[in-house]
Amino acid sequence: MSPQPLVPPGPALTAAEIGRYSRHLLLPEVGQDGQRRLAAARVLVVGAGGLAAPVLSYAAAAGVGHLTVVDDDAVDVSNLQRQVIHRTADVGVAKVRSAERAVRELNPGVEVVGVAERVSADNALELFADHDVIVDATDNFATRYLVNDACVLLGLPLVWGAIHRFDGQVSVWWAGEGPCYRCVFPVAPPVGAVPSCAEAGVLGSIPGVIGSTQATEIVKLILGIGRPLTGRMLVHDALAGDWSSVPVARDPDCPVCGEHPTIRSLTDSASSCMSQVPSPVAPAPTVTARELARLVAVGEPVRVVDVRSDAERSIAVLPFGSHVELSRLEDGGAFSDVTDLAGDEPVVFYCKSGVRSARAVQLAAGRGISARSLDGGILAWIADIDPSLTAY
Repeated sequence: MSPQPLVPPGPALTAAEIGRYSRHLLLPEVGQDGQRRLAAARVLVVGAGGLAAPVLSYAAAAGVGHLTVVDDDAVDVSNLQRQVIHRTADVGVAKVRSAERAVRELNPGVEVVGVAERVSADNALELFADHDVIVDATDNFATRYLVNDACVLLGLPLVWGAIHRFDGQVSVWWAGEGPCYRCVFPVAPPVGAVPSCAEAGVLGSIPGVIGSTQATEIVKLILGIGRPLTGRMLVHDALAGDWSSVPVARDPDCPVCGEHPTIRSLTDSASSCMSQVPSPVAPAPTVTARELARLVAVGEPVRVVDVRSDAERSIAVLPFGSHVELSRLEDGGAFSDVTDLAGDEPVVFYCKSGVRSARAVQLAAGRGISARSLDGGILAWIADIDPSLTAY
């Protein structure tokens, strides 16, 4: 059974609007009343990257009357492989400014407001309050939990998407109609356990597929048509060419939408989404790129170990050291294979930005091996020591 429309119809369509949206008007499920609902709708998108690109594009093209996009990042050249609302000319520009330009060029009749801030506990409720639908197009767990909690407290539907390499997931979290994000994912994975797109990579078309599906859910919710993805998670495996629908249920003990909620206000604290995870270990000791360069230059004994993948090493690699992929340290095989890790020579692990190398330091410490992580990874080395290497 379809839900009730979220938005009442706005003013009658003009002749120009009838011409622009004529293919919508031919659909009995949309028609003029539905198009007027879209025009009256207010949608907020958290993030202006890969998922947001198709969400904003198709929401604007569909005639959603007001779009707010919130992001504090700037366009980087590495974004252009998948974040298709941004152009080469936009590199260095705030993503929300580029997104505003893209929406206006596509449909000048849509009001678009870019907020160049990070969503936080201080601003989320105020930002979200006057909108009908919230869209999670983010790429980190802390923001996902914060956005979810804000939507539950305000009673708003949250259209969520997530991507990883060749895979993606979509759902609609809506307390009162189905589960919220915390119901299904009560505990965030440990920091570094799930590599980001910057570390693991992502096929450029995957955010297009998942974001377009999110855009469809937005329209369904506004119009009250079809069967929204409340209580279901749509899972896409691009390599297998497969889609599956997984039922998900509300948790009556959920701390934010359950029978006896304990989360009644927002917090930026990581503990809000990791309360059931054991306390994290102490931060891994680090060495800066400049200090490592000095040690190497003066011939100090130091064992430098790259824990990245072969694919990353084909882009950029330090001109010294060895290679032991993190997965081999995770399963323990590398510690028996590379026995000199436990020698007298100090060990420095490095990766792209320092996340995986910090994990390697922790794994080594569990084996009684003292090691440090290159602070900022090879990107810091490129920035501070050798800009001739390719940043990625």
